[in-house]
Amino acid sequence: MTYYIAPRFLDKLGVHITKNFLDLPGVRVPLILGIHGRKGEGKTFQCELVFERMGIEVTLISGGELESPDAGDPARLIRLRYRETAELIKVRGKMCVLMINDLDAGAGRFDEGTQYTVNTQLVNATLMNIADNPTDVQLPGSYDSTPLHRVPIIVTGNDFSTLYAPLIRDGRMDKFYWEPDRDDKIGIVGGIFAPDGLSGREITQLVDTFPHQSIDFFSALRSRIYDEQIRNFIHQIGFERVSLRVVNSVEGPPEFKKPDFSLSHLIEAGNIMVGEQKRVENPQLVDEYNRLNRGRTSQAVIPTPATPINQPSTNGFQPTQNASPHLSLETQEQIRQILAQGYKINIEHVDERRFRTGSWQSCLDTHIDAHSDAISALESCLAEYSGEYLRLVGIDPKAKRRVIETIIQRPNGKS
Repeated sequence: MTYYIAPRFLDKLGVHITKNFLDLPGVRVPLILGIHGRKGEGKTFQCELVFERMGIEVTLISGGELESPDAGDPARLIRLRYRETAELIKVRGKMCVLMINDLDAGAGRFDEGTQYTVNTQLVNATLMNIADNPTDVQLPGSYDSTPLHRVPIIVTGNDFSTLYAPLIRDGRMDKFYWEPDRDDKIGIVGGIFAPDGLSGREITQLVDTFPHQSIDFFSALRSRIYDEQIRNFIHQIGFERVSLRVVNSVEGPPEFKKPDFSLSHLIEAGNIMVGEQKRVENPQLVDEYNRLNRGRTSQAVIPTPATPINQPSTNGFQPTQNASPHLSLETQEQIRQILAQGYKINIEHVDERRFRTGSWQSCLDTHIDAHSDAISALESCLAEYSGEYLRLVGIDPKAKRRVIETIIQRPNGKS
């Protein structure tokens, strides 16, 4: 199967890697190339295709390896993998690179509630040191004066604004924002469905039907088409025999005929997937549960002399004198709930372009723990960022983590 490589991606990666293997007099070449963009757009897969085309060997590090219960282990791992890759270049006599996937997930700091550990500091410091001295990378406790071969480093992530600013400065890291345009999507999706006989016109129509979906959506869509055959296979042999038939079976692995990859069938399955996405984004199940729970509690309360029968129910909250006419009752109630549990409140905003990459920014300089302040701050943010997304964030000050995130405004001003 021949997959599509976006020309912009191939050009950027090819130039960066080649430049790091050349001796350009008087030119300071950034060692690190940071490829960032919204989730699911195939950053890592495009890198793999470029490496394969250029005949480059890759040493991989996952963002999950950048944390450890033992301080210093992730930084040592980076140095060790870098030295191993430099040795590969020397032994194999070919281009090799070190690649770190999801760097922001392992070394980023998303807000004040994200714990900044010793390992996070050491990872940032190690990468900066390697970028500044790419031929002199030592392991802790040992020193080798022999210069190493320079090894280009490729890192991927969704939001590099969460990384330590000195690490991503120009001179250390060259940045490349990957957002495939319509032609790129058509080419990539055409590669995904290449074995299935879809015409160029059908591929174009499929992409235009789901213009805001990432590349991973179309890959998952192709996988979804096989579900019907697999379901029939399971019902045919029985759920009790699936394990015996699929794993280490003497009959060999089951075979399936080519499913229906017609455009209408793909669009139908795609619409189902889009519906599932919307249910995840706007479930409102917690709010519904809380409303039902509060209703049952208020019905179970037996009036006492201290609570006159004709007094309106407050559902466990004291009457609020500073209720806002500009905020929905549901939003005001949610603020009360968050503060009543001892949590603090933050408010974040993001425009439509950055919403796709999850690059939220705080509207406030500090977290709020008073109801009147929260109402006032939220009204100000609604007025100031009327054309953007706004979300309410509840933060546990003791655990220093987020306990709730809920969008309360969208770009059309709808709350």
